[in-house]
Amino acid sequence: MRRILAVLTIVMVGSAVPVGQGVPNTLTPKEVAEGWLLLWDGETLFGWEPHGEAQWKISGGVLVADSEEGGWLGTTTPFADFELQAEFRTAADGNSGLFIRSARDGAPHETGYEVQIFDDQPAGYNTGSLVNCARASEAKIIPSQWNSMEVTAQGDHFVVEYNGKQVLDARDGKHAVGVIGLQYNRGKKVKFRNIKLRPLGLKPIFNGMDLSGWERVEPPTKPKLPAEWSVKDGAIHVERGPGQLETQGTWGDFVLQLDVRCNAQGPAHHPNSGVFFRGDNGKFWSGYESQIYNDYKDGNRAMPIDVGTGGIYFRQAARRVVSNDNEYFTKTLVAQGRHLSVWVNGIQVSDYTDPREEGMDARKQARLAAGAISLQAHDPTTNLDFRNLRIAPLPMR
Repeated sequence: MRRILAVLTIVMVGSAVPVGQGVPNTLTPKEVAEGWLLLWDGETLFGWEPHGEAQWKISGGVLVADSEEGGWLGTTTPFADFELQAEFRTAADGNSGLFIRSARDGAPHETGYEVQIFDDQPAGYNTGSLVNCARASEAKIIPSQWNSMEVTAQGDHFVVEYNGKQVLDARDGKHAVGVIGLQYNRGKKVKFRNIKLRPLGLKPIFNGMDLSGWERVEPPTKPKLPAEWSVKDGAIHVERGPGQLETQGTWGDFVLQLDVRCNAQGPAHHPNSGVFFRGDNGKFWSGYESQIYNDYKDGNRAMPIDVGTGGIYFRQAARRVVSNDNEYFTKTLVAQGRHLSVWVNGIQVSDYTDPREEGMDARKQARLAAGAISLQAHDPTTNLDFRNLRIAPLPMR
């Protein structure tokens, strides 16, 4: 059934979580609309990479580490300002942590921050603390059941809530951006689930009223049916094409979120479009393209047609088609250096690192330089709406 992956449900709680309550590792439509991302899909390690010798396993929608050697599991995508939520389960003497803003290489508690999960740390950095930075108020692991941790990082300001109670409010400015990580200390079994994140600090690049700040770019050859761009019901509306609408501003490393609706005129018609980024201002269809196309083969969403919504065109197909025509979906795109990743309705569908020689033409080279954000009108059958376009630059480490 086509709607099965587009509408996802979860009950998140702000206190210790009884086993079996809610539907783990999913998002509600409200959370999707608010920009939440499911960092771990509950089924695979897509978008994550292991560090060290620890063995991470997936069992019944739970991430488990229980091996002879220690290590950590980190996202491949970096974030700067965010709300992070996770649930963990460990013994009373458990020793683990959440890494935030860490580098993919090196010791994550040194290249970023460690939010402690450990009650007997000799220096007093108990559960909820930023290790070696700020001590939390008294908090204890509730053994053998799910505990919740919520971390808000905005600039140098950090707030930690543990089982629904604020235990830390502190400031530290050493680390501005980096990946999210899960720690495993040898011999201290730990489980994680419901790991999700909402980027913060995104600013609108569309005012919802007119096309101020945007420019139309015409194709090299005048089309018979040029794209028609307008604003309807608070959204950028486009029909016909080919054509392009681009920002006057430019961005290099960033988090971009937007809502898109593909207005299909029949079951056999799937509007084709895309979001271009790091392109040259005034140059038609330049830069990388994050595809918009909601079709797939033989009823199998894991077999996208023409790269699929969220895929990086010419570089990596989406691993599944999450979105549907005639419904708004939320796309999140994160670009830092060579690494590009895309979520659709909070589900990560692409995770690509460009190995090519650096240059200015993203069709032929790895383009790291800043460029415009562009919306594509693909052909005479184009009919789409774009709304809630918002972006935040990612700072340098």
